[in-house]
This record gives sequence, C-alpha cells and structure tokens, in this order.
Amino acid sequence: MGILRSAAAAVAHAKSGPLSGIATPEKWVVDWVTGGLQNSAGIRVDHETAMMYAPYFAGVRVISEDVGGLPLFVYERLERGKQRAAQHPLYGLLHDAPNPMMGALSFRENLTGHCMNWGRGAAYAVIHERTGVVEELWPLRPDRLHVKARRMPNGRFERWYQYLDDVNGIYANLAPGEVLFVPGVGDNGLGGHSIIELAANSIGLGLATEHYGAKVFDNNSAPGGVLTHPGEVSDDARKRMRADWENLHRGINRAGLMAILEEGVTWANIGLPNDANQFLETRKLQVTDMSRWLRLPPHMIGDLDRATFSNIEQQQLDYVSMALTSWLTRWEQAIVTQLLLPEERERFFPEHLVDGLLRGDTTARYQAYAIGRQWGWLSANDIRERENLNAVDGGDEYLVPLNMVPAGRSSTAPERAVVRLARALRGRRSWRARANIAETWAPKIAAADQEVADLEAKKVGALVDEHLPDGDGGRGRRSIASFVAALRTLYADDGPIAELMTALWLPLFTEFAADVAAEAAEEVGHEEDVDLSVWARAYVLAHVGYRLATSFGQLRKTAEEAERDQVAAQVVSRFTQWQEERPEQTARWESSQLPNAAARETWKEAGVTTLRWVTQGSKHCPYCVKLDGRETDIEVPFIAKGDEVDGGEDGETLTAKRNTFHPPVHVGCRCQVVPVV
Repeated sequence: MGILRSAAAAVAHAKSGPLSGIATPEKWVVDWVTGGLQNSAGIRVDHETAMMYAPYFAGVRVISEDVGGLPLFVYERLERGKQRAAQHPLYGLLHDAPNPMMGALSFRENLTGHCMNWGRGAAYAVIHERTGVVEELWPLRPDRLHVKARRMPNGRFERWYQYLDDVNGIYANLAPGEVLFVPGVGDNGLGGHSIIELAANSIGLGLATEHYGAKVFDNNSAPGGVLTHPGEVSDDARKRMRADWENLHRGINRAGLMAILEEGVTWANIGLPNDANQFLETRKLQVTDMSRWLRLPPHMIGDLDRATFSNIEQQQLDYVSMALTSWLTRWEQAIVTQLLLPEERERFFPEHLVDGLLRGDTTARYQAYAIGRQWGWLSANDIRERENLNAVDGGDEYLVPLNMVPAGRSSTAPERAVVRLARALRGRRSWRARANIAETWAPKIAAADQEVADLEAKKVGALVDEHLPDGDGGRGRRSIASFVAALRTLYADDGPIAELMTALWLPLFTEFAADVAAEAAEEVGHEEDVDLSVWARAYVLAHVGYRLATSFGQLRKTAEEAERDQVAAQVVSRFTQWQEERPEQTARWESSQLPNAAARETWKEAGVTTLRWVTQGSKHCPYCVKLDGRETDIEVPFIAKGDEVDGGEDGETLTAKRNTFHPPVHVGCRCQVVPVV
C-alpha cells in the first residue's frame, strides 16, 4: 500500500515543466492506481482504446464530421424573416475559421468529438477577445480542465475553470466569459455523461472479439488442441514437443505446413470452431449495439443488412432529425448564451444549414419546387439557389394563380377576368385541337421510347449474359441475387437508362407542353404567354422515376419467381416484349395524359376555377360514362385516391391508386377535360 500511495502522491504533486518524466505517463500511472475503466470483457476501455474499435470510431466520426461540416451562420432577425449577418464578428469565426490554425470544420469536429469521447461529457474552448470582441477560439483538452460551480454574491451560480497542463507547464484559472462550454449528453451544468464509461462493456466486448479474431489467425487460424502420447513423457520431452510444434505451426505465415507425428503421437482438437462460437454474429450484433449507444441508424456506421433501396432515404432523414439535431442545438445554444452579448440575443442568432442533408431524390425535389413555384412562395431564383445555380434575370418574380385574392377583399377583378375569358371563348377552337396536337407528337414519343427500350434490351441482355449464363454451375440463387443487384444499379436515378430517358423526353415533352399551352390559352382567351418549362421538367422527372421503378420491379419479380432454369429466358422475353410493344403504349398514354395535364396548368394560370370531364370515343367504357359531365374545382381531383368507380353490371369496380385531376383514368381512356367559364 505504501508504494501505491507514493505513486499517487507523486502524480498529484508533480509541478514539472515541459521535459517532465512524471507528467507524461500520468495516464498509465492513474490507471495503475485506480484500475482504469473496468468492464466484464477484461479489456481496458478509455478515450484512446475506444477509438480503436471500428463501429464506435465510425459513429463518432459520422456525428462529429457532420456537425463540423454543416455551414453555421449568424443570422439577423428582420421584421419578417431573417438575413445572414455577415458583418457580425462571430460570422467569420463560426463559418470560416475560429483561429489561424484551424478551419471551422476541424474546430467543431474536434470539440464534438471531445463531448463524446472524454470522461467529462463536454467540450471546452478558450475565448480570446479584444475590447469585448471575440477574435479567436482555441480548443482545450478536457482531461486537463477542472470545472467548479461557484456561488456569486448575487446568489447566482457560475462555472469557473482551472486548467492544469503539467506537460507544457501551463496553469490558469479561467472565468466563465473566457471559456466556451459545449455540453454533451445529460449535461448538469458542469458536464454530461461519458458515453465511453457507460458503454464500456459493449466497447470492451467488441475489442475482445477483435482481439480474439486476431489471435485465431495468429495461431494458424485454428483453435487450441492437445498432442497425446501412448506412453509416459518426461517434462523435458513435453516442453520440447510443445516448442517444436509451435515453432513449426503457429502463426499465419506457417499455415498449411505439413505436420509429422512420431512414436504414436496424435493431435486432438479441443476448441470450438468459430461458427459454433457465433463469432461473426457477435461482431454484427456489436455494430448494431453501437448504433443504439450513439442513436444512429445502423447504415451510418456500415451495417447495411436492413437497408433497402426504398428505406435508405427515410433513414437518412431520421438520422438528421433524431441524432444530429440535438448536437446542433447544443452548439447553437452554447453560442447564444456564451458568445453573444445579452443585448445582441434578441437581434442575432446562430443556425446550422441542414438543407443539404434533407434533400430528397431529384424527382421529389422538382415536384416540390413545382408546387412552391405554382403557389407563389418560391421564385425561379429561390429554386436555383437551392440547386446551387446562379440567379437569372427576372427570376425573382413570384407567381400566383389569377383566381386567388386575399380573404375579405373584393373579387371584382377576377370576376371581370372570367367574364372576359368567357366572351373570348366564343368562336374559339375547342379541345379537339389539342387532340390534333397530340396526334402530331405521338410518333415522336414512340421513336424516343424505342431508343430507351433498345438501350434497356442491350444493357439487361449484357447483365443476363454475365450473371445468368446457361448452366450456371450450381450458383443458383446467388446468380439471381447478383443479377438483381446489377439491375438496381442499372435502374438507379443516375444510371444510364435514367440519363437517356431524361435527355430524350425533356426537350420533347417541353415542346409538346408548349404547343398545348398555346392552344389551351387561346381556348379561354388568355393573351399572355404561359411558360410551362419548369412544370414540364417536374413532369418528366416524375415519369422517369416511375418508369425506372416499374421496370426494375417487373424484371426483379420475373427473375425471382421464375424456375431456376428459366430465369434467363423469361427475362429476355420480358424486355423483348418491351421493345415490341411499349413504345406505342407509351405514345398512346402520353398523348392522352400530357395534353390534359398541360392544359390544366395553363388554365390555372389563366384564372379558370372549374373543369368538366368529357367522354369522347369511350362511350362503351362504363368508367368513363360514369365520369362524363362531372364538374369539379380545378384544385380538387375528379377521383380521389382510394375512391371506387362502379363499372356497372358487366364491369368490376375500379379503385383509384392516385388522385386523378384529369384523364386518362385507365389504359385506353381517351377522355378530356374542358374549362367551365
């Protein structure tokens, strides 16, 4: 006991300078005295060893890098809204560089890592200021900082800090205004929980399994065993036999060497193989366990077992809203309370820009932009800014439907516009002109879609040859799985099929929509130009996304449900059918849907409020007959998602899979909508 007390006293009273030999091993001396962080696995776990455990390191890296990498701005509150306060002294410190040696990412990444890794569960930075203006922020090592709560004469409590750096000979007492304190999980005002201490058993188990796996390979990838001899063996002979055996066969570099056993000696395996120990299952479970401790979706630290093409985006949103937001809020609140002056807090505030992490796929973004543009709360330049594009002339104008006025205000102007439109309608061409336009564009749509079908046949055929050859050598379902994985890449929204389809359809459908818009505007006497280019782009991207999903889904279902020896043949049959039939089907569908959709968008801008469903050429269709003559508000669907349309005595009930604002309602439907003025 005298030796332990002497060692502890030597550490506690050390006052050496930079060349001290006592301060440097302080960590291991303290561990020697206290035993370090104990855990059931028998592995020492601290902020250094924990970072050697891959799942924990990955989680800390994800959170700290994202917190550091997100733009952090200082904003000024306006009477309505906010604007970036680029002239505020904190703006450059938080967004660009807090000190001459660190960028904003490195600084905030470093301090967030301190919150997660060090025993105090908090991070600290010394504030250098001049004449009341913060000029630099420098991180402090949490293990060298002692935090105390002091009761001031006015009865309030404040945090005071004592910094003891025996290595560099730095000793300082720091007041509350001299330190930026960023709290961690479970902060009580002086510090939070140490994640490493709480998760010591989980991290220790993970490190133990890694150590076990390494030792398995070090011992020739085989478990322990015994050499047995039929007779009695002396102690010297036993030691020699063991040494000879280990010298010849122990270690990965000696794997596979031939063993020669003499005088009746035999080998008996007494260890359990790794599969019996469920070694791999344990390691996988540890990754999931770390995601629980760090509140991360498993895919963020490399566990993709439960990640799918359809849920990975939602998991990303969950990560931002559940795991990351709390860390961002801790930073923002620390800045408000410790870096902004009390009189500044009503006017200025910090905020992270998380839009980049919340971006959906291309189709979803453009659909949202189209809605925002249509309803007047996004301008063209607002949209371009979100897509990291430069502004354009005239792009700051906000557009709203003509028939909308503030509540309580006279609607005389819209009424006059409708009367004017109704008068102009007399003598104008009817919706039949739109049908003529559709007939002109239908062959062009079929030709474009034929190129897409031919590319699909070429690409899918190559994947069939690669992954589904005749006589697959017994690979069976493994070949099908690799084929489906390759299909998923082929039909991704940034894959070659999507690129060709977008390149062909975008100019084609934009011009098609422009022709329809001109005719629809003239039909109701609207004299101003109608630009549907933004709407057409959103329309194309939505249809491209739907086409990619359905094509991939059909091929995957064909591959997975076909008999093993018929997979290749049935997949080839499927895309061959597409080559022969789908271009004409696409042309028929789009020549019916796009004119109605584009006309509806045009009429909304022209101030039309009501549409009528007109059945033409489908009198034999019971569904179309039921809808013929139905009128509805232009913003209300004729058939809402989930509604049922009775097909009469001879027809089945049709259940709508989407909100139907215009025809077609089914394949082959040739109905149209007309304005009611």
